[in-house]
Amino acid sequence: MSTAESDAAERRLAGHTRVSTQALIGCARAVASEVFSVPASSVRVALNDEYGSLALSLSLPLPLTLRPHAADGAHPDGRPTVWERARDSRAAVRERFVRLTGASVSRVDVRVTGIAPRPRRSIG
Repeated sequence: MSTAESDAAERRLAGHTRVSTQALIGCARAVASEVFSVPASSVRVALNDEYGSLALSLSLPLPLTLRPHAADGAHPDGRPTVWERARDSRAAVRERFVRLTGASVSRVDVRVTGIAPRPRRSIG
């Protein structure tokens, strides 16, 4: 038996591996914390089975840098709105979670529970 055949045989070893729900929730919490730049303790995660795939539901506050608004309500600096940030970050959460766990994820729902102002940094 060659080395390649031996390695393949070891990978097919009988048994199973289970990842607990709590481990998946912890991973999703850590990923969301990193993607949204919020403390992991402020992220709530729910997992649901959706026809054999996972549906992630995240509830968290979003950090917000306070900035002036134009009189017409437009964002003068072109930064995305809270809704746009939450919507656009779902793909990053899904991608990282799948890469770390190997789970099949059907969707990621984000519920913004509040705004966490970020203190402005002083120069000096």
